[in-house]
Amino acid sequence: MNKYSLSVKLEKKHLLLPICNGAEMVCINVNIGGQNVREFDAELATTKEQISFWSFLDVTEFQGEEAVLQLEGATEEGVRLIIQSDEIPEADAFYCEPLRPQFHFSQMIGWNNDPNGMVYYDGEWHLYFQHNPYGWKWGNMHWGHAVSKDLVHWEQQPIAIYNKQRGDWAFSGSAVVDENNTAGWQTGEEKVIVAAWTSTGRGECLAYSNDRGRTFIEYEGNPVVQHSGRDPKLIWYQPGGHWVMAVYDEPESSDRAITFYTSTDMKHWKFQSQLEGYYECPEIFELPVDGNEGNTRWVVFAADAQYAIGAFDGKAFTPEQEGKHRLHYGNYYAPQTFSNNPDGRRIQIGWAQIEMPDMPFNQTFSFPHQLSLRSTEDGIRMFAEPIKEIETLHGKTHTVQDQPLSQPVELPVSGELFDIRATLAIGEATTLELHIGGEHITYDVQANQLNGVEMEPVDGEISLQILVDRPMLEIIGNSGRVFITTKRHAPSTVEMVTVSAVGGQAKLLHLKVNELCSIW
Repeated sequence: MNKYSLSVKLEKKHLLLPICNGAEMVCINVNIGGQNVREFDAELATTKEQISFWSFLDVTEFQGEEAVLQLEGATEEGVRLIIQSDEIPEADAFYCEPLRPQFHFSQMIGWNNDPNGMVYYDGEWHLYFQHNPYGWKWGNMHWGHAVSKDLVHWEQQPIAIYNKQRGDWAFSGSAVVDENNTAGWQTGEEKVIVAAWTSTGRGECLAYSNDRGRTFIEYEGNPVVQHSGRDPKLIWYQPGGHWVMAVYDEPESSDRAITFYTSTDMKHWKFQSQLEGYYECPEIFELPVDGNEGNTRWVVFAADAQYAIGAFDGKAFTPEQEGKHRLHYGNYYAPQTFSNNPDGRRIQIGWAQIEMPDMPFNQTFSFPHQLSLRSTEDGIRMFAEPIKEIETLHGKTHTVQDQPLSQPVELPVSGELFDIRATLAIGEATTLELHIGGEHITYDVQANQLNGVEMEPVDGEISLQILVDRPMLEIIGNSGRVFITTKRHAPSTVEMVTVSAVGGQAKLLHLKVNELCSIW
């Protein structure tokens, strides 16, 4: 295998790497002063014509140093394409690409999967996420970072947590604000943001930030927990005055479980209990029932969007009933909620598993949605509705009221991005259909299914909210009882929204189509 060495005096902000999707993988080490400071793999182009996009490695902290790039599996031509630059090539084209989500956050380049470390601090919402900044596919797991002041408009930040070494990736986790400085890491006026993640080579690790979540210092005592699993979720349990770490585990006694540990200082953790039957990326939080703060339940949530409702005493979770429930469907995985929310809302974002072919980026995230517990005929269930802040993106509005569906109702519109809200009385119909350009949303009355997902009508009616972005749809049924994330079949300008009934009379009670502005 070809091995090359490239010496570079670092004088500019970035090292630019020419990426070619599908090329041979090259092992790259960046060595400074005899020590590898970055280790990763990348599909390097061998000619300018092959370049799919440029990856930009931030080397600001090493300015003035002599770096030696060791490349295994590269070609001489590919090595020559690596350059320094203060500018990002073709940056003006970012966020204008044909499949770029226009009101869902996505990273500039590379791959994303799980949201991580979602935390609010002093006017800023922090979204950290699983990120490969060197390729279009999964790999090289880092913590990417974006910040928002309104949960709608996002600004990408430099990488927050790098992998320790090749193969020792920074997997999923969470972040909290250590309000009382329980770990003793606060050095100034700013409260410490603590990140917990899985080091795939070591175990559960912690890092802390004294600069509002921009940079992190790894705790020298890592790992703080070692076990057969991953994905630490940190919460502060106020009644007990201690921290809780919920982790996904793969114990010998069962296929999968959530394990709970406790600590008063975040450095020393004690095993407390294990809850069998739950998948990765665990979540645990408390919510009021029907908005009544005097009547609350705890929720355990996992990556597969299945959850249970019950009680939590700071050490163990006790479900109210056997089995689990489900809220999200479709291309949706590994959601997480924000910690330290100033207004008490429980806001969730999930990984929207939607491929972006021929783009410099791949995958995206759901629009933020608020979780609530409500009483239903089936018992207490969780609901998810897009946050109210989406209304700040509303532009021109089109409305239809009280129309019988003896024939299709057509509403001319024009645009790519929409927040559509509809209420329909089922009547005698066997099927209700909503057509949005080339997209079809169907409610099967006989099966009580919305696009194949079970959903009972309420008093003979169904309500829908549909978020339409370039590459994706989010379909919310009955005020959040069902939440479906799916890929669009044919991203294009929508010129007509059509509502129709099959098999008998029905009525369109209300249709409101809000055109949306781009966040970019």
